[in-house]
Amino acid sequence: MNRVRTALKLLIIIIICGLFFVPIYGAFTTAFRTNPDIIRDGFWTLPVHPVLDNFITVWEGGKIQMFLLNTVLVTISATLISIFLGSLTGYAFGKLKFKGDSWIYILVVAGMFFPPQIVLIPLFKLFNSIGLLDTVLSLIIVHVGFGLPICTLMMTNFFKDVPTSLRHAAMIDGCHDWQILFRIMFPLARPSLTALVILQFTWIWNDFLWPLILIKSEFRMTIQMGILQLRGQYGLAWGNQAAGALMATVPTLLLFIFMQKHFIHGLAMGGVKE
Repeated sequence: MNRVRTALKLLIIIIICGLFFVPIYGAFTTAFRTNPDIIRDGFWTLPVHPVLDNFITVWEGGKIQMFLLNTVLVTISATLISIFLGSLTGYAFGKLKFKGDSWIYILVVAGMFFPPQIVLIPLFKLFNSIGLLDTVLSLIIVHVGFGLPICTLMMTNFFKDVPTSLRHAAMIDGCHDWQILFRIMFPLARPSLTALVILQFTWIWNDFLWPLILIKSEFRMTIQMGILQLRGQYGLAWGNQAAGALMATVPTLLLFIFMQKHFIHGLAMGGVKE
C-alpha cells in the first residue's frame, strides 16, 4: 500500500513538472529556429539546425537593452524600498509595543488579500491627476505598495523569534533602536531578507499588468511589455519574442541560483507561525 502511495505521489509530481516544462520547451524550440521554419513545422518541433539569429536580431535591433534597463531600474528600486520599509514596520510590530499595534498590523498585512485589479482604475486616475502616469516612478510606487504587506509579514515573524533579551542587552550597552536594527537585527535577518529579495525581485521583474496599464511610451516600457513590441516585417516574429522571453528570464534565474541556499531557510524563518 505504501508503495502504491509513493508511486502515485511520484506520478503526480512528474505530471506537474511536465506541465511546467511544456511552455519552457516551446520557448526553446521557437527561439532557436527561424520564422519560416516555425510557420512550416509548428512551435513544438525540435530545431534540426539551431540558430542564434533571433537572439542577435533582438539584441541588436529590438531595443531590448532599453527595456532591460527600465526593468532593472524599477525592480531594484522597488525591491530595496519595499524590503527596507517592511523591515522597519516588521521591527516595530515584532519588538516594539504601542497602542493599537495589533490593529495596525492587521491593516497593513490585509493588503496581501486585495487583488491588484480592484485598484486599477483609482490608481490610474490618481497618477494621471498628479502627473505620474507614464513614468517609471509610478511603477515603483505601485510595487512598493503591494510589496510592503508581505515584507512586513515575514519580517515581523522573524523579529518576534529574536530573543528580546538581545535587544535589552544592546540597549544596556547604549544602543538605540536604529543601531540595534542595523548592527544586530539586519545581520541576523540575512536569510529572511534573501528570501524577500528573491520573491520581490521575481514578482516585480515578471509583472506585466501594471506596465500595461501605466506605461504608454515605448522608451519607458519594461521587458515584459517590450517583448510585445518585437515584431517582424509583416507580422509577429515568434522566434524574436521567444528569444526575448528567454533573455528576460536570465536575471531571475541567476538570482535564484546564487541565492537559493538562503531561500528555503529564509522562508522558514519568516514564515507564518502557529
